[in-house]
Amino acid sequence: MKIHNTTGGRIFDGANYVFLALIGIVTLLPFVYVVAGSFATEVEITSRPFFVWPNEVSLESYKYIFSTPAFMRALVTTILVTVVGTVVQLVLTVSMAYPLSKKQLPGRKLILNLVVFAMVFSGGMIPTFLLVKDLGLLNSYWALILPAAINPFSLIIIKNFFQELPAELEESAKIDGATEVGILWRILLPLSKPVLATFALFYAVGIWNDFMSPLLYLNDNSMWTLQMYLRQVTAASDLMASGNIDPNYIPPAQGIKFAVIVVATLPILVFYPFLQKHFAKGMLVGSVKG
Repeated sequence: MKIHNTTGGRIFDGANYVFLALIGIVTLLPFVYVVAGSFATEVEITSRPFFVWPNEVSLESYKYIFSTPAFMRALVTTILVTVVGTVVQLVLTVSMAYPLSKKQLPGRKLILNLVVFAMVFSGGMIPTFLLVKDLGLLNSYWALILPAAINPFSLIIIKNFFQELPAELEESAKIDGATEVGILWRILLPLSKPVLATFALFYAVGIWNDFMSPLLYLNDNSMWTLQMYLRQVTAASDLMASGNIDPNYIPPAQGIKFAVIVVATLPILVFYPFLQKHFAKGMLVGSVKG
């Protein structure tokens, strides 16, 4: 007898649906409010504690931020750092994961133990800052990319994925005269699209949303990323100093903050559906074998 065909099973399913729907609504409502607030006037934002649709649609907040040089500079900087950082981190992770997938590699066990140790214990903020400073990376965009270039968890999953691929593929390629780099580039990487797409998304989201690294390593405000600009617009004085604007014009502070949040969140929401088909498979594959 199937439980879901009974009265109790149907009640249980219905309660689950209602409970999950409530969680979804509670999770979605704050973002809906932010989107609505970005199109509302400052008077409506301050007078209405919560709304999902503005009484008067206004584009002033978006006109202001897109006319501000500081915002456009931060947006372009964040896009470039995210794209370059994702490529660099994927290349370095794959370059380390592939040789570690070979059981005959000398010192493989020691290296894997060090990777696991690094995954459990981190150096901390101060030692990492001192290392970045000694490497001469302060006030450099590389400080936002290289300190987290290889994520231990991502490395282990990709390494396990390479191990699960049939060894016959590599053997036949070697018979045809292929090198290790040729095997990786022509055979393994095309078969690794799900796992690569998944961790490319992880790396890109991590770099795009990174706030601490620019705060610690970038002293020049002309190099600030979008997350630092979002921090800047939370204060009215910073708003007035962030671009060339008419000093007699006072923009809607809350509306601008909401608009920047929307712009900062939108790219991730746009690109996620294109990688979603690889997401579940990429997380599951390679996560069983050690």
